[in-house]
Amino acid sequence: MELFEMSATQLLALMKKGELSSSDITASVLKNIEEKEDKIRAFITPTPALAMKMAKEADQRLRNGESVGRLNGIPVAIKDVLCTKGIPTTCASRILSDYKPPYNATLVQKLLEEGAVIVGKTNMDEFAMGSSTENSAFGPTRNP
Repeated sequence: MELFEMSATQLLALMKKGELSSSDITASVLKNIEEKEDKIRAFITPTPALAMKMAKEADQRLRNGESVGRLNGIPVAIKDVLCTKGIPTTCASRILSDYKPPYNATLVQKLLEEGAVIVGKTNMDEFAMGSSTENSAFGPTRNP
């Protein structure tokens, strides 16, 4: 089983035992995204550099014996309708193509407080007005 196929519970248990690092997990997820993104088009804004930085910080917290959140080191993707401070949030619309929010949505903030690692912003129907991701300004997402 590939790391990107494992559940968060499995990954957290392996990290707690010291058998795996967030950097390993995040690298696996990013590699999977890179290999499949041209075909699937699930991401509007991948954030590989940020993800690896966050993963290394999660690993450091574990090494230092710090109190960690329930998702410490677990990669997550954020739907592009949710504001992420400093990361483009387009709502899948060209109108917002340059918008970088000055704050995090409450859900994003809670994920960050729990130690989650953001691997990118995912595609969606423009302004979340649909259910099939066929009406995105960035093209449709394909089901693998």
